[in-house]
Amino acid sequence: MTHTLPAFSAQDALVAIMVTVSVSDETIRTSELVAIERQVNHLPIFANYDLDNAKEVAATVYKLMEEDDGLDTLFAMVKEALPDRLWETAYALACDVAAADGTIRQAELRLLEEIRHELVIDRLHAAAIERGARARHLTL
Repeated sequence: MTHTLPAFSAQDALVAIMVTVSVSDETIRTSELVAIERQVNHLPIFANYDLDNAKEVAATVYKLMEEDDGLDTLFAMVKEALPDRLWETAYALACDVAAADGTIRQAELRLLEEIRHELVIDRLHAAAIERGARARHLTL
């Protein structure tokens, strides 16, 4: 990678994970964007976070996804910015974005698996987080 990327704050890292899930299947759905915005607007972890920063984070994610080693770079940036006590939070947010449109596609499943691996999410904890996301996003 020839250009320097901005460092992420912990909140930026969480937004980056959510954006990455949204773009993983090469289609950014409105429901996924709404899920990201809802999380940023309502969760305590994002108190005092400037939503305008999310645009820069999204641009960084888009640049990284064009690179051969972009996902590895993204995970390195996320792990550097995010305390490991918030890794499960990152995974929960990722699951919520993946489930937001009611269908988790193969590319999203592969990325969730990669996130579990990179962020060292215990399989039992991951299953509980996934089940919670599925339950929150069911429709009648």
